[in-house]
Amino acid sequence: MLTSQQIKEIKEHLEKAQNPLFFFDNDNDGLCSFLLLRRFIGRGRGVAIKSFPNLNISYYRKVNELKPDYIFILDKPVVSDEFIEKANQDNIPVVWIEHHMVEKSEDREIYYYNPYLNDKTTEPTSYLCYKVASRKEDVWLAMIGCISDCYVPDFYSEFEEKYPELGKKNPKSAFDLLYDSEIGRIARILDFSLKDTTTNVVNMLRFMMKVKGPIGILEENSKTRQILRRYEQINSKYQALMEKARELRKGKMIYFQYGGQFSLSGNLANQLSYEFPDKVVVVVYVKEDVANISMRGSGDVRKLMLEAIKGFDGATGGGHEHATGAKMNVDDLDEFRERVEGLIKD
Repeated sequence: MLTSQQIKEIKEHLEKAQNPLFFFDNDNDGLCSFLLLRRFIGRGRGVAIKSFPNLNISYYRKVNELKPDYIFILDKPVVSDEFIEKANQDNIPVVWIEHHMVEKSEDREIYYYNPYLNDKTTEPTSYLCYKVASRKEDVWLAMIGCISDCYVPDFYSEFEEKYPELGKKNPKSAFDLLYDSEIGRIARILDFSLKDTTTNVVNMLRFMMKVKGPIGILEENSKTRQILRRYEQINSKYQALMEKARELRKGKMIYFQYGGQFSLSGNLANQLSYEFPDKVVVVVYVKEDVANISMRGSGDVRKLMLEAIKGFDGATGGGHEHATGAKMNVDDLDEFRERVEGLIKD
């Protein structure tokens, strides 16, 4: 967990920033982290980062375009040296808040905050940002970020008291809320909304900066129509993929590979692990010659994943103990699968 001093420092950075630029991971934890801080200070722009696993130098064009006086990086485990060096050259302070399992921050001229460095905990970045902002009216946003990252926060009772119709009594897990409650449905609506055109994502962000509460997302009007339409478009494809993946549930592992327009490997892996908690889940999304892999399991799948991709040219991976991801060349997939199967048997 972040210390009270670290939370105070982050607040001070936010208050100093008159034109902040927020870079956030392209999922609900990243999205809600940005929204919590943006709604707290009432200023700043947000950019969703779709590159995996790092924030690379190509995104610096947004810095040149928007000319911020502060850069905040949220929920990204890796940021390229070139990006940090350019920000340092331009005298722009960089505040990096995240929660992935790393041993130490690199020696860079940045303000780096990660609870794992304090006490080996990995609370979602949206949890950390909620503790910073402390806006009780935004507890629902923090809930969405947390349950999407498989975490039931200590303020769940606070959320349930305010929105009893959206949660459920005594949830078994975060994914129990994500896949079997109304707040979970809203979370999935926002997650799929991130998988839209840049223009539509920007419009969604503008709407989310001002919406008063979660019910506002469900009310169809000119501001929510595209958000809800996108959810229906992707959800129909998502459910079809889930049906195919469920058919592969024999043995200790579910290995599901697919292609197409939408990268949904993380979403599919999460739900499969919820439905089949005793299995190692591997979902592979193939686009051209690149494979994006999401792995879930009750054991240390991060260690398993890093071992399975060892030695593959250009392969990268990382994440959490029970939820991890990787990127690799399609040509190495057959050997990757064999390695995973062998490691599971061992």
